[in-house]
Amino acid sequence: MYDLPYHKEQNAQVIKEFIDQHPFAFLTGCDLKNKPVATQVPVFIEEHDGRKILRGHIMKDTDHHIAFLHNQNVLVVFTGNHTYVSATWYSNPHQASTWNYMSVHAKGIIRFLDDTALEDVLRMTSLHFENQNQRSTTIFDNLPSEYTQKLMKAIVAFEIEVTELDTVFKLSQDRDAESYDNIKERLKKQGGNAQVIAAEMEKRKMKVFPEDKE
Repeated sequence: MYDLPYHKEQNAQVIKEFIDQHPFAFLTGCDLKNKPVATQVPVFIEEHDGRKILRGHIMKDTDHHIAFLHNQNVLVVFTGNHTYVSATWYSNPHQASTWNYMSVHAKGIIRFLDDTALEDVLRMTSLHFENQNQRSTTIFDNLPSEYTQKLMKAIVAFEIEVTELDTVFKLSQDRDAESYDNIKERLKKQGGNAQVIAAEMEKRKMKVFPEDKE
């Protein structure tokens, strides 16, 4: 991981909100032969008795499912908006360009759950993405039981107890105030991902440059 102190997010609530807003994560690990495996799935974070737990589901008998059965150590990567940052926007433009982004890495131990837990995970997932609309035809409780019974034979729920949580919120905190403002204003004009990063930089400016009272 890109491990510099000024690119770390220390606020636990901010980290949780980031995970909640970007649940479609990379779930990665290694098999018995140390061959890397990965998949992308929605993963949700909860806290129980002071322990952070990630929950989701995957298809059975895939390379990653088999790998996780034999090696329970996994890494879950939550990624957000990101954008290219040109060094031409720096007060000293004769430097390498870079990339601004936000990411949370959760390491932990995965274990697979029973069908009752799978129902809970499918209910939670479908309601989340259907904006808690109880009338939606696609939420778990509104699907035909014959269909869900067949579906559940092919997938399995998991939970991961988080043993280590780390972050990279790389938002030009290592630049001087002039460069920071230039980058922010340039990104604002681009829209999309760049505009989201610019807004995040704007929110954090007074923390990065507390002496700037503009």
